[in-house]
Amino acid sequence: MTDVALDEINKQIIEHLQRDGRMSYATLAKTIGLSEAAVRQRVQRLLDNDLMQIVAVTDPLTLGFARQAMVGLRVTGDLRAIADEIAEIPEVDYVVICAGRYDLLVELVCTDDAHLLDLLNEKIRTVKGVTSADTFMYLKLAKQTYAWGTR
Repeated sequence: MTDVALDEINKQIIEHLQRDGRMSYATLAKTIGLSEAAVRQRVQRLLDNDLMQIVAVTDPLTLGFARQAMVGLRVTGDLRAIADEIAEIPEVDYVVICAGRYDLLVELVCTDDAHLLDLLNEKIRTVKGVTSADTFMYLKLAKQTYAWGTR
């Protein structure tokens, strides 16, 4: 889907689903002023073209994952290849290539400190090109939102 296809109606659909991902097609259609079938087709195209996902957002700390951490990595070599390799690790839920002190930021979700240690020692630090890792352990999730709208 091109930028042209992200028209005002698709933007409205995205914004409504960011606020309530469980909103029915019927309610969404009535709110936006389209038929239910048209909304269903538009949502499916947005999903198929990876312009959005509809997921349940949780606080991992409340679901038995007692340790979350953000890891700032410094690497040498191809940033994209290293980011892709780290993204394949199941406990990694966020990877971003960035500028500044760190080359990559990686968020980890672990069951406990032993799991975190194993993940850092056996999986993250052994990736070819990783030269250092600074770990920032989460104590409490204060805010998490995905309703930033569209442009």
